[in-house]
Amino acid sequence: MHRLRALIGGLLLCTGVPICAETMPDIDYPQTRRDPIVETLFGEDIADPYRWLEGDVRGAPEVADWVERENAVTQDYLATLAQRGRFAKRIRSLMDYERFGLPVKAGGSYFYTRNSGLQNQAQLFVRKGLTAKPRLLLDPNAWAADGATALDAWKPSQKGNYLLYSVQDGGSDWRILRVLDVKTGEPLTDQVRWAKFTGLAWVGEEGFLYSRFPAPQEGAAFQGLNYEQAVYFHRLGTPQDQDELVYATPEHPQYGHVADVTQDGRLALITSHVGTDARHEVQVIDLAHRKRDGWKAVPLVTGFTDDWKLVEGAGRRLWYVTNWNALRYRLVAIDLDAAKPAWTQVVAEREDILERAGIVGDQLVLNYMRDAASHAEILALDGSAGRTLSLSGIGTASGFRGRPGDPETFYAFTSFNCPASIYRMDLATGVTAPFAQPKMCYDPGAYVVEQRFFTSKDGTRVPMFVVRSRAVAKAKLPVPTLLYGYGGFDVSLTPGFSSTRMAWLEAGGAFALANLRGGGEYGRAWHEAGRGANKQNVFDDFIAAGEYLVKEGIAKKDGLAIQGGSNGGLLVGAVVNQRPDLFAAAVAQVGVMDMLRFDRFTAGRYWVDDYGHPDREADFRVLRAYSPYHNIRGGRAYPAILVTTADTDDRVVPGHSFKYTAALQHADLGGKPRLIRIETRAGHGSGKPTDKAIEEGADILAFVAQWTGLQLPPEGTIAHAGTEERGNTP
Repeated sequence: MHRLRALIGGLLLCTGVPICAETMPDIDYPQTRRDPIVETLFGEDIADPYRWLEGDVRGAPEVADWVERENAVTQDYLATLAQRGRFAKRIRSLMDYERFGLPVKAGGSYFYTRNSGLQNQAQLFVRKGLTAKPRLLLDPNAWAADGATALDAWKPSQKGNYLLYSVQDGGSDWRILRVLDVKTGEPLTDQVRWAKFTGLAWVGEEGFLYSRFPAPQEGAAFQGLNYEQAVYFHRLGTPQDQDELVYATPEHPQYGHVADVTQDGRLALITSHVGTDARHEVQVIDLAHRKRDGWKAVPLVTGFTDDWKLVEGAGRRLWYVTNWNALRYRLVAIDLDAAKPAWTQVVAEREDILERAGIVGDQLVLNYMRDAASHAEILALDGSAGRTLSLSGIGTASGFRGRPGDPETFYAFTSFNCPASIYRMDLATGVTAPFAQPKMCYDPGAYVVEQRFFTSKDGTRVPMFVVRSRAVAKAKLPVPTLLYGYGGFDVSLTPGFSSTRMAWLEAGGAFALANLRGGGEYGRAWHEAGRGANKQNVFDDFIAAGEYLVKEGIAKKDGLAIQGGSNGGLLVGAVVNQRPDLFAAAVAQVGVMDMLRFDRFTAGRYWVDDYGHPDREADFRVLRAYSPYHNIRGGRAYPAILVTTADTDDRVVPGHSFKYTAALQHADLGGKPRLIRIETRAGHGSGKPTDKAIEEGADILAFVAQWTGLQLPPEGTIAHAGTEERGNTP
């Protein structure tokens, strides 16, 4: 039995009374069986003593027992942290504001989501006109007693008669598709199962296209590999077993397929992918000839070499955003009725990344990213000059959707210090007006958002956002700092609001977000520089970010914590193994921790695009060198580590986190805790109820504050670098 003395120093209770180490209980890590499993891979013996923890919690009693014992230890420890309750209370207050989703217009009606503040799930409303009284269409809060059944994607039919929506239960990636009669508010009998990674595409008002996998074998729904995805057409009022197969590639079961339909309903586009890389093939189906030709798919793009993002279609003309011959993307178009259809350039590649585009009214709305922050432009359909949309500082703009002929578009803008506001823009005049703005219980102007650049190990210049209160920034004193990163899968980390992060900032901490290589912040080259054999660059970037924060006096030398989820959880596990001395605390959430077996479960097989193939020697050598589970080395002092996962995570199966935690607890890594928090009826993150999100956020902040030395001020005040300011807390 491994025993740990919780070494507590500098903690303040809400009352300001310090807690001494002697008052904290010992931590007894649960006994975890070690099996003598050793495999020889490419001449190297690889031990895997905790493979039994890969078993599904729902079907493996000994794994369920281990989970229960680990959770009990973790909750007992977290209960000793006095700031846990304070953080939970403040996060709840910061979340208690009205927030809206982007409106979608169909048939003269506006559909949008709204959360009154602390509802576990957002509700879906409809308005017949901009100023009409809203009517509640869907209330997911009534779907499950624990609030863990969520409304996922949704889409009204073109005339607004029906609403197609997907239901997510317990955080799983599996979806159930259902349909609502908008006029009556009554659900139809239609129900489609085993949909996953699907689009929602209406074909007129008669039915819809969707993607699904074959029904999994008994007991394999949450761990079995996902193969043979296909596109089907479901006609309203018919059972699922009568759905028509639209597109499949049985000769290539590893291919995935997603369907779109142009706004005028003329063309269906099937976009195919092999893995997670943005490399696609596209097939086009002319729906006007469906009675004659059936679901005849004609190749439009072949080769799986480039990214193709549908913008819109009008008749048989299509617009796409692509990185074909443009590392930072450009806008192209094609006329399928031309004698020799060919792609023509509408907007050339620029220094900034073209993230997405839309055709609204008779104009193009282009959404660009520069150094991970957004700006937008409006151009004529031929790409000629238009106007730039002014945004409020460093932040993220999203939306800009609509239909050809629409007089308006909606967009959202958010940053680290302000929740998303929704704006309506009149395309004829360019005038922008708020559609929905949150009322906040704090002053956004009291916080400073900076963008800084640091130099990584190989000399690469990497951007990072730093957020602090103005008082902390003015004092120029180092404070406990939370550094977040991801670095993979062409995903760009951009500014966004989090109530949990705001609670950390209010308490006097700093927050930093590093835009590591492997992401999409600078296009294809930036992604390539952090994938496969180049993955170590991501870890070097993150380590360099931490060193910069300490060197520049932003983070306390003994007060730097790191956090990341999914691929970011892998990042945290890898850099802790490589530089345990740099960090005081680490939070690894739903991470990919066993890099030699990740491709054997659910969606893991897709990730070989970013990570490589464990069964190929060259890739194995790279993966073996940084795999968090396989590179824990005893005899060194590790930071305090909190691992988080969930029993229904079927994206990154929880066995990754289970095995990693067991290995941490077995090794001699010093006196700081290595704990795991395992959520029930939750998955990889999406659809998590508000109550669960608050509790998780409070646990994480209390843990990080404990080990970085963040001292909470008395209630009703906000701490800033050793001073106290009266805040506008409720």
